Amino acid sequence: MLETYFPVLVFILFAAAFGFIPILAGWVLGPNKPDTEKLSPFECGFEPFEDARIKFDVRYYLLAILFILFDLEIAFLFPWATILREIAANESIRLFGFFEMIVFLGILLLGYVYVWKKGALDWE
Repeated sequence: MLETYFPVLVFILFAAAFGFIPILAGWVLGPNKPDTEKLSPFECGFEPFEDARIKFDVRYYLLAILFILFDLEIAFLFPWATILREIAANESIRLFGFFEMIVFLGILLLGYVYVWKKGALDWE
């Protein structure tokens, strides 16, 4: 029974070797000349002025989550747009396809208005 999994094991070993051998070769064969300039911390072109473990405002995370949410919802428009001609050509699903997208865009707009009214998009 275990011989059926042998090709999977070989594939995992080849994948690991394909990933780790170039990293290991670069680490072993590459030049390593550290100096104070290379080892110094770097932040946007000037010396860091605060600790890296400071607390971020929750608005950063909220805005990132909202971006991902609306970005993914907009990504659902592309499959509908690619078959739009087929929907329009088929008499039996023409109105269904249209109203389905109207409902989807309505839910998207409702979520956007809700986020806007809550002030999540306001930056002070």
